[in-house]
Amino acid sequence: MIELSNVSKVFNEGTVNENLAINDISLSIKEGDFITVIGSNGAGKSTLFNLIAGSYEPSRGRILVNGKDVTRESEHRRAGYIGRIFQNPLLGTAGKMTIEENMLLAMKKGFKGLKIGLSDSARESFRRELVHLDMKLEDRLKDKVSLLSGGQRQSLTLLMTVYSRPSLLLLDEHTAALDPKNAAIVLNLTARFVKEHGLTAMMITHNMGHAIEFGNRLLMMDKGEVILDVSGEEKKSLTVQKLVDKFHELRNEEFESDRVMLSE
Repeated sequence: MIELSNVSKVFNEGTVNENLAINDISLSIKEGDFITVIGSNGAGKSTLFNLIAGSYEPSRGRILVNGKDVTRESEHRRAGYIGRIFQNPLLGTAGKMTIEENMLLAMKKGFKGLKIGLSDSARESFRRELVHLDMKLEDRLKDKVSLLSGGQRQSLTLLMTVYSRPSLLLLDEHTAALDPKNAAIVLNLTARFVKEHGLTAMMITHNMGHAIEFGNRLLMMDKGEVILDVSGEEKKSLTVQKLVDKFHELRNEEFESDRVMLSE
């Protein structure tokens, strides 16, 4: 579905501040993959997402989507088929608009070309979808989104992104700013939506336990490279300690991590 071919990204190339952020990555993302991405700070995880989303152009290499070369395609164009959720719960919704107005925008994105308004049938559709969040938001359609908690807002962002029918869902540490209870709710919703809607998704996480628990495939990055790519039974058999040991084996150095990285 998505193919990265020998992709590199160099910032400030040719200057004293030159930084090789992504180093010759070749990667195939298959339809239906749910890929978790881990690595220490500066490993290149968010830069990889920015390249896939079109926020950055690669310095070298090509990016293909369903066989089409999109290497120079703008972020705006790719936003039509790539959904992205960031760490900050405020970024995915319009706080001054109501819940139903936000959902209408997501619906229009998913059903391109259709003239859709805030009809009774649209509101009933929104209520049915919001019930899945189990947060009673179906009774608050006319409330402004700014009134919601961070967990509610991120859950709504997730629902809206799924509602827009993306070909690829990029989750950039989308639970990192939430408390443990709300993070667990959003993670479980993510797994459920990915499975129920057959989505293709990539999720950056700083929690090795979550990286192992969720998804069918795991990538470990270091210094702009994918150093480990596991799936299937091999992924299921992983533990946090095995991942740390694997990093040491591959890089011959200790994994620089904080307590969050090593949480089960």
